[in-house]
Amino acid sequence: MNWFVITPLIVFLIIIFIVGFWANKFVLKSNSFVQEYFLGERQLGGFILAMTMVATYGSASSFIGGPGIAYTEGLGWVLLASAQLATGYFVLMVLGKKFAIISRKYNAVTLIDFLRERYQSKIVVVLSALSIIIFLFSSMTAQWIGGARLIESLTGLSYTTALIIFAISVTVFVIVGGFRAVAVTDAVQGVVMFVGTLILLIATIKAGGGMSKIMADLAAENPNLVSPFGAHHELTPAYVSSFWILVGVGVVGLPQITVRAMSYKNSKAMHRAIIIGTIVVGFIMIGMHLIGVIARPVLPGVKVPDTVMPLLSMKVLPPFMAGVVLAAPMAAIMSTVDALLILVSSALVKDIYLNYVKPNANTNHIKTVSYSVTAIIGVIVVILFLSPPNLIVWLNLFSFGGLESVFIWPIIFGLYWKKGNKYGAITSMILGMASYIFIDRFYPNPFGIHTVVLPIVISCLAFIIISFCTQRVEKRGL
Repeated sequence: MNWFVITPLIVFLIIIFIVGFWANKFVLKSNSFVQEYFLGERQLGGFILAMTMVATYGSASSFIGGPGIAYTEGLGWVLLASAQLATGYFVLMVLGKKFAIISRKYNAVTLIDFLRERYQSKIVVVLSALSIIIFLFSSMTAQWIGGARLIESLTGLSYTTALIIFAISVTVFVIVGGFRAVAVTDAVQGVVMFVGTLILLIATIKAGGGMSKIMADLAAENPNLVSPFGAHHELTPAYVSSFWILVGVGVVGLPQITVRAMSYKNSKAMHRAIIIGTIVVGFIMIGMHLIGVIARPVLPGVKVPDTVMPLLSMKVLPPFMAGVVLAAPMAAIMSTVDALLILVSSALVKDIYLNYVKPNANTNHIKTVSYSVTAIIGVIVVILFLSPPNLIVWLNLFSFGGLESVFIWPIIFGLYWKKGNKYGAITSMILGMASYIFIDRFYPNPFGIHTVVLPIVISCLAFIIISFCTQRVEKRGL
């Protein structure tokens, strides 16, 4: 166990927990536990909004799985990953002020609150909660595994022990602090991620003898590593282009990102967040995936790609600095896990339990249920994934595609198309979820494009056609 590496991580975790306990005082004194715990009472400024979006989106997939697959695929995966540069821009520009205004009008604390008020349908609520639980468990699992892999690589502990330590730390943090703690620590974590990426990129280039030598070494090993088509020529133009839907435009349909567009305090904060978020996301995503590629000559023969990042950091940096840099993936993982925990907890407690099981529950009861549900979710994820896959990036991307197939059109049409109704939304959600799971399982990447494209097209057509066909039914109030 290398204490020079571990010490900065321990200090980082202590800071995170201090912020969590600081945020807890807002939870305790708030007049509305639900508004504070699940949304921070909509008081995010521009910098914190940008960083919480960056940190929530930048996950184990970006810092552990992404560089791992870039290590195996080459520069083609860097090109593919660069689609994520516009994530914050798309979310805040497409949803923009209108989403924040309407969510305040509806007093919506979660995305499902908005959908329930917009479509006036219990079926929409149940489908939404079910989709979040199904697909976010996949995404949350990727983060849990990433955190455990990181601790395992640094400490020499077994994967199972590392997983339990990580799960307990994050779950306690979320239970104590709620959304405000998540958002404020995301600001800290976003800065750590940016600085960590910069330091490791420079150190890896230096260790490899400069970019010219690194590129020459990659080309000598396999010319495809420096092409846009991947190590085995599987990254076709059609696949790469369609990937921009998954991690670019389609991000508007991710509930964990969308809820951030409810939480800012004014339009100035939103405009500032667009600029800061675009710059930071672009640098981190391109930088981390580029590090994964150029690590190949520096650190050849890595058998488990998800361990590339921690192994590389300890090879090219002094021990203490490696610990500082490795706080970046830890920050990314923790920030995404805590956001997903809050989201799944809110879907179960706020959207299902308080709406349909016990709508008159008092504040103390809501607190007890919220804390209990958060803890139970953490335990379930640990139990389900004691045996992890080698590349966690696929778990994260499966989650992204599923959520986008279900939510993107009910959100966009719900905001901008008055004729869109609950029948269109229900049909779109059912067909989006069913077609995505079916295609992913039996016909992945049809016609050479990413699996998510056809379900999004199907759900869009279903929403429009059914909404038009049911206009008279809607007017009659049936």
